[in-house]
Amino acid sequence: MNKILCFCLLMAATAFISCNNAQQKETTMSAPTEYTKGSLGYDQAFLKKYDSNLVELKIGNASVLVSAKYQAKVFTSGATGAAGPSFGWINYKAFDAPVDAHMNAYGGENRFWLGPEGGSYSVFFKPGTEMVFDYWKTPAAIDTEAWEISNSSDTLVVLQKNINLQNYQGTELNMQVVRAVSIATKAGVESTLGIQLSDSIQLVGYETINRLTNTGTTAWTDKTGMPCIWILDMFMPSPNTTIVIPFIPKKGNEKVVTTDYFGKIPSDRIRITDKTVFFKADGKNRGKLGIQPNNALSVAGSYDAVANHLTITWFTVDNNAAYLNQEWNTTKPVFSGDAMNAYNDGPLENGSQMGPFYELESVSPAANLAPGEMIEHRHNVYHFTGDKDALNRIAQKVLGVSLEEISQAL
Repeated sequence: MNKILCFCLLMAATAFISCNNAQQKETTMSAPTEYTKGSLGYDQAFLKKYDSNLVELKIGNASVLVSAKYQAKVFTSGATGAAGPSFGWINYKAFDAPVDAHMNAYGGENRFWLGPEGGSYSVFFKPGTEMVFDYWKTPAAIDTEAWEISNSSDTLVVLQKNINLQNYQGTELNMQVVRAVSIATKAGVESTLGIQLSDSIQLVGYETINRLTNTGTTAWTDKTGMPCIWILDMFMPSPNTTIVIPFIPKKGNEKVVTTDYFGKIPSDRIRITDKTVFFKADGKNRGKLGIQPNNALSVAGSYDAVANHLTITWFTVDNNAAYLNQEWNTTKPVFSGDAMNAYNDGPLENGSQMGPFYELESVSPAANLAPGEMIEHRHNVYHFTGDKDALNRIAQKVLGVSLEEISQAL
């Protein structure tokens, strides 16, 4: 409740705080060549070449890098200082590339998107167009346009964007998005995940509160179409990384896991038990899965057995709400979507590849909002390294499986 109150007070204060104050908070960095590629210092120096107002949230050796210029992305984070590993995937070659008409994939370990991507309410396709790549276009507000910093401190940044777009139904959607990103404290992580952290653990985490308000004069209904909040985390893969998604066991013959977004996932890359999905995250084979709302829990994670790196994502889920179908067709029911997704990157049919990376994603329910109404979606990311026994206790408590089970699953 204290976090919610704090956030609300910050929202009320944004009209009285100059953006210039936030933009003055810059950290002088050394050149990227002073750090090894893959380190936080390398990525911070690289990003500051393109965004001089890059925001660093910091507690001790933990840092989180946020960019208003690049659509309020959390680009990356690190737990052990500038020389330590950088946990987000950054597409370095995209920054100097010509603007792409479909999507500009800068990367980022936590980015705000709008959905649905496909389906009858799509915000990526114009009315009447065929849902194929030639007509697919990411809305500029989440692709190329800068956001505004309304408040910033050493541990929190609040960003906002007024957005106008047209959905597949031809409805003009006017909205305001406010996104607060705060670096997580040890006590905050313990409270959210219900764990006790050993002093042998190195931690970096951040919490995001994402609010979408209907600022237009028309209600968003099943006739006009509705958007949703969509948060995607892009992480560095490895041959030894496995995604872990616990879920509520199914009842009867109900469908729990969607596994055929890009064709069937090969059996040696996925394992589904009665309560857990294990999915290989090596960036070598393109596949995506999703968990139905009735069965979704508020957590997912991944573990790199060689780097001894455990990642946990925590997000809000409403098991009784309507979630939007995002597939590129208008034949499936509009409210047949998943509540969370996981993606492993891999080569396309022509051999090209954007990554490699892997993703953990969450979405909000459909935003069935009258003018002036708001929907909120939270999505937090926590990275843990250090003593393996301590990490194992976190995995067992939060994900319901041991590190050995994860490592031997596939």
